[in-house]
Amino acid sequence: MWKMSRENGLVLLLLFFSSWITSATATVTYDHKAIVINGQRRILISGSIHYPRSTPEMWPGLIQKAKEGGLDMIQTYVFWNGHEPTQGQYYFEDRYDIVKFIKLVQQAGLYVHLRIGPYICAEWNFGGFPMWLKYVPGIEFRTDNAPFKDAMQKFTTKIVAMMKAERLFEPQGGPIILSQIENEYGPVEWEIGSPGKSYTKWAAAMAVGLNTGVPWVMCKQQDALIQLLIPAMDSTVKATNQITTINQKCGQKIGLVEFGATVPYRPPEDTAFSVARFIANSGSFVNYYMYHGGTNFGRTSGLFMATSYDYDAPLDEYGLPHDPKWGHLRDLHKAIKLCEPALISVDPTITSLGKNQEIGAQSTQISMIPAVSGFSWQSYNDEVPVGYGQGTFTHDGLWEQKFITWDKTDYLWYMTNVNIDQSEGFLKNGKSPFLTVNSAGHVLHVFINGQLAGTVYGSLDDPKVKFSQNVNLKAGTNTISLLSATVGLPNVGVHYDTWNAGVMGPVTLSGLNQGTLDMSKWKWSYKIGVKGEDLNLGTSAGSSSVRWAQGPQLSKKQPLTWYKTSFDAPPGNDPLALDMYTMGKGQEVFCADIYDDQPAVQNWQGIVPTKPKAHLWCPPGHTISQIKFASYGWPQGRCGYFQQGKCHAQKSWDPFQSNCLGKQSCEVVVAPENFGGDPCPGSPKKLSVEVQCS
Repeated sequence: MWKMSRENGLVLLLLFFSSWITSATATVTYDHKAIVINGQRRILISGSIHYPRSTPEMWPGLIQKAKEGGLDMIQTYVFWNGHEPTQGQYYFEDRYDIVKFIKLVQQAGLYVHLRIGPYICAEWNFGGFPMWLKYVPGIEFRTDNAPFKDAMQKFTTKIVAMMKAERLFEPQGGPIILSQIENEYGPVEWEIGSPGKSYTKWAAAMAVGLNTGVPWVMCKQQDALIQLLIPAMDSTVKATNQITTINQKCGQKIGLVEFGATVPYRPPEDTAFSVARFIANSGSFVNYYMYHGGTNFGRTSGLFMATSYDYDAPLDEYGLPHDPKWGHLRDLHKAIKLCEPALISVDPTITSLGKNQEIGAQSTQISMIPAVSGFSWQSYNDEVPVGYGQGTFTHDGLWEQKFITWDKTDYLWYMTNVNIDQSEGFLKNGKSPFLTVNSAGHVLHVFINGQLAGTVYGSLDDPKVKFSQNVNLKAGTNTISLLSATVGLPNVGVHYDTWNAGVMGPVTLSGLNQGTLDMSKWKWSYKIGVKGEDLNLGTSAGSSSVRWAQGPQLSKKQPLTWYKTSFDAPPGNDPLALDMYTMGKGQEVFCADIYDDQPAVQNWQGIVPTKPKAHLWCPPGHTISQIKFASYGWPQGRCGYFQQGKCHAQKSWDPFQSNCLGKQSCEVVVAPENFGGDPCPGSPKKLSVEVQCS
């Protein structure tokens, strides 16, 4: 989504199609009034659900609730940097199993609008582009540039080929009735001129040449170069029928949350009124962006975008109906469908009720869910590197952060030494030197001789930061360690791929006998990431490799601190949320394991001699089809990456093979006798299991 359109809280994109880019054999067509599917005009109610922003276990429930909410179609982007994180190496598993997601939509009887892009914006890291793309020789993003067009065409062709191979386009009997090439390109084209127009024509021709059999669209394409006109308008616009147009309202753009900003809210009555007015004024295609927003897992958020992508959507971040919004819109959709034959067959007659009319609306709403608190925390303090240690390297001058890290981590250390002579005046008069560090963003922690001197951070509107304050230096060698952190990468803007991050200088130290030192071109040591990342503290093996403090020794309000806790998962299949609202920037990692004689977390005392049980289950309508991993002993790794440890019971798989295959759920008692005996007597053991549902 284009940032300039967000000021009014809700933006409705009205898409006026003067002509579709389509193939002659498509069974999805159009006329002046509506999209026509198999000869019938349709009013289509669509909602955006992005498959990587929820877990595969959530997908069936989300899709079913969308259907029960009155949707005809699910709209999703395709996430290039998730599918090709390394050039030529593709990933279509777990949250990125797009084929599985689309087939679930098909099983529910809904259509799909596939927005391939592959530029997506979406408040997603780097707008969906993989970082390796930035360093293709001679490349320039989203313009008439051969290296970029080659890469874009290769990925787009691969996605289309996958959809064809799985017979997912509508002429093949599949659910995909619309595809999108590029995204919100009109403002960029207007800025760059002729190269943008040439690129637009090329993108349209390339897409049509893939012969999907369904219409291709763009979004925010202001000119008619590709016989497509899509202006963006705010929610006050009244759609008017035109003899050669179809009107589509493409987005409920209200709920994105940026760090440091308030959480937006729009009453359900107001949303419903806008949709109803649009349909009454001859609109025929509505999409809610988002219908379920979900979560920006890991490091997938765009620049200064919050982890939550709840979006004030009808289905909340955890997949639960956000009432009264979900129910209110469901009832509206029912009413629209009851009137669909009449609404879609004639042009509207507009009657004005006059100006200055009033309407009453609910002002607020509250949802209540059970809460759990009282965790017992442990902490581990990360290290501040001091120059030439393990994993560091040295360059002359200051280097841009992404060029060094390739976005493999948010963190990059910049380190240099300053030698202070004993004759320096500030050592006697107490007037500490003044350090200035200019950074392109987004967060900067400044350490002097291993001690935190200060922190500065930017914002979405101004990501650049500047540290300026007096610092304590001693006679002799002093180490300046600068920890630069990104908060997502830009996802929108002209040439946003060229925007810098990290300490770019100048870096100066004033208040010395010789005046001001410019350290920008000095030798600087670099270290990628923080030590906890190197130790894989988010895994069981990594967590057990360090000593954690607890109780009175627990670190509080200290920089570079890792925290961990444990809790018993509550019974049932309802979504479980961990509220990290009071925490600063960081990541959270969950790992589920079952240990011998595991007691309740509340008291950590094995009061009764009952054995723990492993409970496995699949979503409704699915059964356990494969035991992908099972190990009782000292297994290592995490889901999708488990490995046997030195201690492993050879029959770990047996009880799951016999008790679980073909069932929706099962349970196995965690006891040595069930796995062929104790593989390492006298040592604590745990059980890790991974299954596949079909």
